[in-house]
Amino acid sequence: MNIIKDKEFQGERPLFFQQDLKLENIKILNGESAIKEGHNIVAVNSYFNGKYPFWHINDFEIENCIFDTGARAAIWYSNNLKMSNCKIIAPKMFRRMKGIALFKVEFTDAQETLWDCENIALKDVKAVNGDYIFMNSSNIAVENFNLQGNYSFQNCENITIKDSVLDSKDAFWEAHNVVVENSVLNGEYLGWHSKNLKLINCKISGTQPLCYAENLTLVNCTFDKDCDLAFEYSTAIDATIKGHVTSIKNPTSGIIKVQSVGTIIRDANTKAPDNCVIEEGYNG
Repeated sequence: MNIIKDKEFQGERPLFFQQDLKLENIKILNGESAIKEGHNIVAVNSYFNGKYPFWHINDFEIENCIFDTGARAAIWYSNNLKMSNCKIIAPKMFRRMKGIALFKVEFTDAQETLWDCENIALKDVKAVNGDYIFMNSSNIAVENFNLQGNYSFQNCENITIKDSVLDSKDAFWEAHNVVVENSVLNGEYLGWHSKNLKLINCKISGTQPLCYAENLTLVNCTFDKDCDLAFEYSTAIDATIKGHVTSIKNPTSGIIKVQSVGTIIRDANTKAPDNCVIEEGYNG
């Protein structure tokens, strides 16, 4: 493997079409597409502040690097990335990629990140300002993820999330095949129009959670007091809820076991089959 270290690059395509290359302590400054069309690239202890540095790259590793604001849309149309101990300040990271493994990565402006990607693994990752993160992505495994950003995981499928905190309005809209365990989910309109959403030992907050959902499962979850008007028009519900729920409105079918409910609303706007069973007194 060739090694380039302690160098600065700028302009357009200074390291175009490189293969079997290790970059150590380099700086990519003003310019575009610095390392475009590469294969088997390793970058360590480096700094990126030019546009689109890693496009059309296959099989690459990035460790202990910084992507500053100028490196927006830094990694697109690429496959098989391992990234660890990096700080990403630039937005719009990762687009139309397959095979992304992130470990101990911090995003300070994660808006429009991880769109249209497949086969993603995150562990010990923090993302701030992460609006629309993971849009239209699939096959996602997440552990110890701390997210602040709305509209997360929209139109996604095949997701597992463990031991995480999501501060996210409108999370999991139209998401399919999702399992979330031992996590905190803060934000209104959780899981609307989802299919096969399963929440296990989760703490949920925010108004109108889990409406219009199909094949919805909850196992020993808790609801904060602001979780009112829950389950409206959701079907095939199988839920066990510890503690109190402020109000449940017009669930369509299934069974909800809960310790107590403040208000159960069944009005003239219910939808067939309108046979959801609500059982109070559940103690876990």
